[in-house]
Amino acid sequence: MKFSEAWLREWVNPEITRDELVHQITMAGLEVDEVLPVSGKFTKVLVGEVVECGPHPDADKLQVTKINIGAEQLIDIVCGAKNCRLGLKVAVAVVGAVLPGDFEIKQAELRGQPSAGMLCSESELGMAENSEGILELPQAAPVGTCVRKLLHLDDITIDVDLTANRADCLGIAGLAREVGVLNSVKVNEPTWENAAVTLTEQVAINLQAPEACPRYLGRVIRGINQQAKTPLWMVEKLRRCGVRSVDAVVDITQYVLLELGHPMHAFDLDKLEGGIEVRLAQQNEKLTLLDGKEVKLNANTLVVADSQKALAIAGIFGGLDSGVSEGTTNVFLESAFFAPLAIAGRARSYGLHTDASHRYERGVDPMLQTKAIERATQLLVSICGGEVGPVTEAFSEQHIPTQATITLRANKLNSLIGISIERNRVTTILTQLGCDVKVTTEGWEIVAPTYRFDMEIEEDLIEEVARVYGYDNIPNVAPLAPLTMTTHNEARLKLSKVRDVLVGREYHEAITYSFVDPDKQLKLHPEADALILPNPISKDMSAMRVSLWTGLLESVSKNQKRQQNRVRLFETGLRFTKDENAENGIRQEEMLSAVIVGNLNDEHWDISTRPVDFFDLKADLQALFDLCADAHSFEFKAEQHSALHPGQSAGIYRNGKNIGYIGTLHPSLTKPFALNGTPIVFEIELAQITTRNLPSAGDISKFPANNRDLAFVVDEQLSAGNVLKFIEKIGGTQLVGINLFDVYQGQGVEEGKKSLAIGLILQDTTRTLEEQEIADNVTKIVEAVSKQFNASLRD
Repeated sequence: MKFSEAWLREWVNPEITRDELVHQITMAGLEVDEVLPVSGKFTKVLVGEVVECGPHPDADKLQVTKINIGAEQLIDIVCGAKNCRLGLKVAVAVVGAVLPGDFEIKQAELRGQPSAGMLCSESELGMAENSEGILELPQAAPVGTCVRKLLHLDDITIDVDLTANRADCLGIAGLAREVGVLNSVKVNEPTWENAAVTLTEQVAINLQAPEACPRYLGRVIRGINQQAKTPLWMVEKLRRCGVRSVDAVVDITQYVLLELGHPMHAFDLDKLEGGIEVRLAQQNEKLTLLDGKEVKLNANTLVVADSQKALAIAGIFGGLDSGVSEGTTNVFLESAFFAPLAIAGRARSYGLHTDASHRYERGVDPMLQTKAIERATQLLVSICGGEVGPVTEAFSEQHIPTQATITLRANKLNSLIGISIERNRVTTILTQLGCDVKVTTEGWEIVAPTYRFDMEIEEDLIEEVARVYGYDNIPNVAPLAPLTMTTHNEARLKLSKVRDVLVGREYHEAITYSFVDPDKQLKLHPEADALILPNPISKDMSAMRVSLWTGLLESVSKNQKRQQNRVRLFETGLRFTKDENAENGIRQEEMLSAVIVGNLNDEHWDISTRPVDFFDLKADLQALFDLCADAHSFEFKAEQHSALHPGQSAGIYRNGKNIGYIGTLHPSLTKPFALNGTPIVFEIELAQITTRNLPSAGDISKFPANNRDLAFVVDEQLSAGNVLKFIEKIGGTQLVGINLFDVYQGQGVEEGKKSLAIGLILQDTTRTLEEQEIADNVTKIVEAVSKQFNASLRD
């Protein structure tokens, strides 16, 4: 809502500065977005009168004028404006004047004719972005007067960002009420004499949808002069509120809207057939709007119609066929209350947003219609003339909103605000707000005014008291509360730690959509029963993902298409699978997934390059397992997966439970995903690596460690990890380290066998181990491994 400070001060003029006014409005909950001057900076621009005007002898489009500015002599000015004419009062920039943009007026000669100044247009004075001719001032304007003072151009436009519940302030009247209450100053509402009724003609009004329009007023006005020019004072007030002048009738309805906050509309009376009907539209009923656009109306749209056709979308936009035009002499003036729920959303459904719909869908005072139509009539007759008929009203009392009756308790008020406000002060505030106040022993009984339809419950009144009392006047008191220790699961590993490990290993985090292409997902997971969206954004985003791989592989493809051949990505997010036992039949699990492709290292003259393989990604995954301080609980088992290469895939287990998969992408899937190279991927349940073992303090040995190396010959199908875990299990407390440092097959090793070279580290925390103790431990390990795995020591 934009408004002029000068217009507001006509209604209420507290003794505060401009800056204080702006701050006060903001602190009252009506946030000021912007403050702008109403014109550019200029000096020495005076009111002048054209006393001579003739064509330029050497230029068809120029005129030579003599201008009276109240000086001893007339001044000569050459002007190119088409609307320059004899007797016109104009804005004259004399020699030495400075216009917006630091443009100085100097004595000049145009096509041989002297010019001692310039006749200014609105745009040249910074009052408009563009204008067709020079500014025409009122004939009563005194010659020689400063134009800036005449038009009060030291004014400002204040743009207020109103919340949806404060529609009562979408007009100067509502804003004036607010400022008056905040400063305890009387509001000087303008008064006028209602136009005399000289006609008996009326138009019948039929409310067919009273729940949507419970009150409708109309009036016939005949014999108006549509060619009458809108007074400059009205044009200026409209302009400073962000409204462009159109013609007198439209400008008057817009003026009433801005002044009182009530939308108005005028129909061409001669284009109406029969009476007025306020009804719901017929499905696909056609209506050509004022902007020339034809729309097909929906059955839930309220329209104003005559007996033959729809005339306008009620409370939103008028129709072209019934609109006021240049030839209009008779009008039917409308002033109505439309229920907010009947208007809300309708404008947007037709791609519209108008000043009327903005107000009606938020709420208009249901008792303001008579005042609005009388104000519009008075302005119309004074500017355009005409004969006035009586006001015709259709009214459905049962559908008019009732005034809310609210109980405000003093103890609740003081409790929520945090301070105790004098009861007399509260009574005064509520009365100034327009409420009917009754003081009770516990507080107050309030009847809200008709224009404050946002007052419904006790908390609404508490808010009003607090903001009028002044948030700045409420002392800052720190709240007192007992401190209690919160429960903290130290074993829970932060996700940031997981991210840090992967980023430290040159991964980038990706964030992909939870919606994926069902065809591509089916190629990765042919057995998955995915959730299909009934109204997807697009076909390739119509299925909920059952794995993060689909989005990650598409991200790899996009990167490779942009010459990024070495890609390392990871993502955390939810996967969605059907589960009858889960809430709503959908199980949501947070997963961690990663993919690598390309060379292991960036190209460098001192580093040899090779493509990444299964064991590179496995090493990155094991680095995550180390965060859990429980790496021995994880293991890899050779398993097949529909998306992975049959010979290069494994299931990931923790404590015997499958938690994910790792492997090389199946070769048949590189083409559907437009991939280059051989991507390696893994996906695990995130919760399985964010639960860790807490460290426990132990003694650090001061005694030397002893290394022993063993080489076991075992079946080539035996997993080395199983052997290591077995040795760790039976090694006892003196076995403090174990490492597989070589795997060998070939000469010296029987076919179908392999040699596992394992390093053992033995140490005690209380003493130096003797050689015999070390030998006994090693013998125990050799015998146990030989028995468990049918192994033998390599010669």
